[in-house]
Amino acid sequence: MERWLALELAGTIRHDGEGGVTDDLATVRGTMHWIQEQADLPAVPAGDLAADESLRLGIIELRKAVRALFARLVCPAPPSPADAHRLMPADQAMAHLNAAAAREPVAPQLDWPVEGAPTARLLSTQSDPRVRLLAALARAAIEFLTGPQGAQLRSCTAPRCVRYFVKSHGRQEWCKPSCGNRARAARHYRRQRTAAEGGPAPS
Repeated sequence: MERWLALELAGTIRHDGEGGVTDDLATVRGTMHWIQEQADLPAVPAGDLAADESLRLGIIELRKAVRALFARLVCPAPPSPADAHRLMPADQAMAHLNAAAAREPVAPQLDWPVEGAPTARLLSTQSDPRVRLLAALARAAIEFLTGPQGAQLRSCTAPRCVRYFVKSHGRQEWCKPSCGNRARAARHYRRQRTAAEGGPAPS
């Protein structure tokens, strides 16, 4: 299953399995653990970064921008209920992403071994790994929002779920099968209760 760094960042706010919402970036330790799990961050060499409160807050601000733009992208469908009532304004979110990406000037470099195909890499002149990390996250968000997968972004409508997901086939309504099971069970319960009360069956 394909993974997108922007979607992984947005997904650090998630259902906790007990009816509430949890934040994987709530602590510096949790933030460092999340960074270490991201294999899509070649801009930050392993062992070259130590998370602190400033970096944690920087990543959270980027997440706010990403989730605000995700909400705009899925409109007119409803956004994730986790933060629908306190979304960053879309113009502010765009400005924040662009500014974070611009803090790391990068230039494409061509590599072409004697045997093999040519490849490209980005050469950075930025020495601060924290700036490189935030810029890489911002670039990933911009690439996601402007790529073909952006058109397939959806907010999961299953009860208690707060995830965004990329729709992978025409009939997909939920982010994962367990959410589909929960949504169908809730729909069945509503039908049963309506029938018991003598009202019209909900659609």
